[in-house]
Amino acid sequence: MNERLAWGIIGTGNIARKFAAGLAESGTGKLLAVGSRSQKSADKFGAEMKVTRCYGSYELLLADPDVQAVYISTPHPMHAEWAVKAAEAGKHILCEKPLTINYPDAMAVVEAARRSDVFLMEAFMYRCHPQIAKLVELIKDKAIGEVRMIKASFSFDAGFNPEGRLFKNSLGGGGILDVGCYTTSVSRLIAGAAMGQDFAEPVEVKAIGKLAETGVDEYTAALLRFPGDIIAQISTGVRLNQDNSLHVFGTQGNIYLPGFWNPDKQGDRPAMTLTRCGQAPEDVSVESDRGVYAYEADVVAANIANRQAAPPAMTWDDTLGNMRTCDTWRLAIGLVYDIEQPTSNYPTIDRRPLKRRPETKMPYGKIEGLDKPVSRLIQGATLAGAQFQLPHASIIFDEYFRNGGNCFDTAYIYGNSDYILGRWVANRGIRDDVVILAKGAHTPNCNPEAIRSQLAETLERMNTDYVDLYVLHRDNPEIPVGEFVDALNEQLNAGRLRAFGGSNWTLQRIDEANAYAKSKGLRGFTSVSNNFSLARMVAPPWEGCLSSTDAESWKWFTNNQMPLLAWSSLAKGFFARGAADDLSDQMLVNCWYCEDNFERLARAQKLADRKGALPVQIALAYLLHLPFPVFPLIGPEKLSELMVSLAALDIELTPDEAKWLNLED
Repeated sequence: MNERLAWGIIGTGNIARKFAAGLAESGTGKLLAVGSRSQKSADKFGAEMKVTRCYGSYELLLADPDVQAVYISTPHPMHAEWAVKAAEAGKHILCEKPLTINYPDAMAVVEAARRSDVFLMEAFMYRCHPQIAKLVELIKDKAIGEVRMIKASFSFDAGFNPEGRLFKNSLGGGGILDVGCYTTSVSRLIAGAAMGQDFAEPVEVKAIGKLAETGVDEYTAALLRFPGDIIAQISTGVRLNQDNSLHVFGTQGNIYLPGFWNPDKQGDRPAMTLTRCGQAPEDVSVESDRGVYAYEADVVAANIANRQAAPPAMTWDDTLGNMRTCDTWRLAIGLVYDIEQPTSNYPTIDRRPLKRRPETKMPYGKIEGLDKPVSRLIQGATLAGAQFQLPHASIIFDEYFRNGGNCFDTAYIYGNSDYILGRWVANRGIRDDVVILAKGAHTPNCNPEAIRSQLAETLERMNTDYVDLYVLHRDNPEIPVGEFVDALNEQLNAGRLRAFGGSNWTLQRIDEANAYAKSKGLRGFTSVSNNFSLARMVAPPWEGCLSSTDAESWKWFTNNQMPLLAWSSLAKGFFARGAADDLSDQMLVNCWYCEDNFERLARAQKLADRKGALPVQIALAYLLHLPFPVFPLIGPEKLSELMVSLAALDIELTPDEAKWLNLED
């Protein structure tokens, strides 16, 4: 590289000084600017490290057009905000570990880098040193046979200071995020190398630990089980000195690294010791000509064009997996930061008021009885797999809202999803801007009295006076339809809902209900929420579920133009690439595997290839190009999955293409 990469440093703490010194050794970078929260601190750092441009705010540094890349060295909870703002400013990003305080925030930072097309890497500097590359080589070459056990420790005794960064709850204190993340990252790296992969995710995590009076972890140990029954014993802490080493045991030997996390501190000691069964230990040397932070800076420069580092440095997926493992470890010992509690006011990722992006392509539709337009994609409020519910929901819901989404689906039986949704709405102050679709009266409590009691409880948990659309979760044919209509109108007249519909109701019962309502001068059903997707539902996933993909239902919806709020709109992942070969998900197999659906999948794949899209996006776009209004319910667990769904809004299908997809040719 002829032109050196121009760096700016955000933050002026000790780690910033270490990186600045390392940058001076690098072959690719130069330190151009520093930004601090005060001019005095910036000037002091500049004088020490010979920095020419010293800014008294982070914003001013990001506004410098000559700064190409930034190193973020602030306390943990500030990483996400400034990484997102750096991405928006078009700066490449090296962010000190941990990338964020939790997995949900990490998803948002990765998405910001993707959206702004900038480089992003989490600063695990040891991953950039030749030592770790040599370790990975030995593991992949089976130098110690098959890996069975990994032992990694990293801790220190800082002395207890409740106001210090390491023990302060509001600053993400404790050992796991500060140095325990090294032990998770190296264990995942080694387990992955043992399987011929870049990294591996644990299938089981168990842990115990000691929490300080501030609620953060003083010291803790965890057991991780990886595929292939590889086990890792890891430990960390901020009130305990350990040997801070790595030991990998295999079927034919072991490898010992005395200081895996910072090769610079090993001095004259060998990089690692390899002991093969029945042989004397041998020292393994690794050549290095600069410090670990210099290597890190050079890895960034070498991979700018790819926007991600090459393994064994931290890729985006590696970072996301490591953050999720740290979350699991924290939860196992009862460590949830105050800001992550369900009752907190969890902020937006950039700490700005939540607003819609002007370039959104979200289409909207009308549901009778509602005075707001309704986004055609409806976001499910139940986030399966979320470990910290409010943070996870906040990241997903914020991005959905920014992209024009305004309708959220929840239900009385969906655990505390209605509480989390209500908390998020209150935190953002946007009750008038969203449409809440709440379901109730599920079997066996499908009766008029359940409508009254469950809706009252739902409103209390959501901390709202009304829901926009109330949908009966099931029908009970043993109860005359007029009793349901009367009970729903009672709630409507009391102001607790604005409109109502039925989920898993036959269209004949909907007609009967609306005929009764008309005869009594009452409001009727204005929407139906049955299963509907490009794939035909072969068997219901749960008792009492109904699908509307048959020809008679098509005719009914075409004639009536009643909105269809389609659940399992993507057939539970049937349209993901490779789904046809997956026999592990019994629900998927039972409910959607059949010859005609496999043909629909094949056609979706062909059309996706032609349009430069994914089959799942074609399947979603299909639902928006039918002769009657379909509002697909989507339930992305990851931010990346939400972005895939939103990208389907860019896909245009002709009537002939839609018919061809559904085998109507």
